[in-house]
Amino acid sequence: MIKTTLIGHACLLVQSKETTILTDPVWFDYIWEEINVLCPSIVLEKDKIPPVDVLNLSHRHQDHFDVRTLAYLVRNERILKPDSIILAPKDDLLLNILNELEFKNIRVVSDFESIQVKDVTLTPTPSLNQSSTAEDNFPEHGLLVSDGEVTIWNQVDSQVNPDIIQRIGELYGQVDFFHSRFVPLLEGNFSYNKALKLPIDEYCTFLNVVKALGPKFVVPGSAAFRYRDELAFLNQYTFPITQDQFLRDVAAFCPKVSRAHFFPGDVAHISASEIRIDRQSSSFVSILEDDSHRLTFKPNTEVPAIKTQTIDPIEYKRELTVVENFVQKNLLDRVLKSELLEGWQHWQIVYQLEVFMQEETQVWSIDFGKPGQPKLQKGDIGKISLYEGISSSELCALVEGNTSWDYVTLCGNYRTFNNIYRVTDGGFEIPPEDKSNYALEPLMDLFPWDSDMDRRKFMKDVKRWKGKSE
Repeated sequence: MIKTTLIGHACLLVQSKETTILTDPVWFDYIWEEINVLCPSIVLEKDKIPPVDVLNLSHRHQDHFDVRTLAYLVRNERILKPDSIILAPKDDLLLNILNELEFKNIRVVSDFESIQVKDVTLTPTPSLNQSSTAEDNFPEHGLLVSDGEVTIWNQVDSQVNPDIIQRIGELYGQVDFFHSRFVPLLEGNFSYNKALKLPIDEYCTFLNVVKALGPKFVVPGSAAFRYRDELAFLNQYTFPITQDQFLRDVAAFCPKVSRAHFFPGDVAHISASEIRIDRQSSSFVSILEDDSHRLTFKPNTEVPAIKTQTIDPIEYKRELTVVENFVQKNLLDRVLKSELLEGWQHWQIVYQLEVFMQEETQVWSIDFGKPGQPKLQKGDIGKISLYEGISSSELCALVEGNTSWDYVTLCGNYRTFNNIYRVTDGGFEIPPEDKSNYALEPLMDLFPWDSDMDRRKFMKDVKRWKGKSE
């Protein structure tokens, strides 16, 4: 028999008769650069969590790879024993962070390479997702756990295809208990002016995985978080599917598969003869408040204006100086040196940068469609084909290297859109959908979302939390 307890979001405690496995621990609010909180909120009595034989880390997204929780665990030998095994993907940055935090017994996993730990076999499953928004490879994996009697599969965020499903069946036959992806998150769509509706094609892949896998029992997995109160309006733009909706759809699409909700504090008991879920029966975690109603998808709700987050008058004055110096003295020179300049000129782009302060805004424009060298102009010039609106606090942080696009694009204080086309004598041309080489937003080009930015982001957390007991 295997017992699975949901702690919160993607964090599971999986227990066989002899082995305890902890997955993707995120135990503290706030998460993801303090943008999100767990939802539902939980009461976690860490001193009651049993010792762990295996810590499984699926990938380095911050809602799965939380530096604060990891820094806590590495110092807690009661929970994470000295001989505990750490399973991690082959991700250089993730592994560097684990080493910096002084983790031992790290084992880099390989797809479908089984690992025997006492009475269970652990088998990492591959993901087709090989690149993040940071344009940096970040391997990830799901995890099969089998005690010889029953098998569970935690898909986590992994993307799979029929070949992967077939391989799982060849290895273990019918999966008994399946933690399935169920929400196609729309994080960032608001900031990028992308569609704010359920992506049907992606959602159908989740249902198709359940159908193809044909488990005995399925529960919705992960996606148990929301935006913090100050950013609450973004909840209505991000979560187009609820657990209720997913389970109703599974019932219609895969009627032979048993299914149920699965919330923090719920414990699933999985045996060959029975699968049951005991609600709120965990001895160490329970729901503090079921605030999941705050995730209701309503993408036509009122949107607050962009505004600097800086309140202190001295810091605000300094911030404006940094922004003004960057725009007036550096922006155009760096744009003219960009590899994307030819593309911006070809598509006759009129770029507008709008910086939002405490009460007012400032606008600068560059017309790449005019003959000769482009010039920076103060104010609106009557056309916009590529727009970036950003708060002065976030632009200042980008200039000074104190933030990442993860935060900037998810905090609600950066928004962009484009209307790109090219007019010639008697001709009208629109670009291909892949805009990677011609319409990248200038700020994103000047402050690249790359592995160096990711590294700075994580190392800032390492410096903040390393050696801390909480």
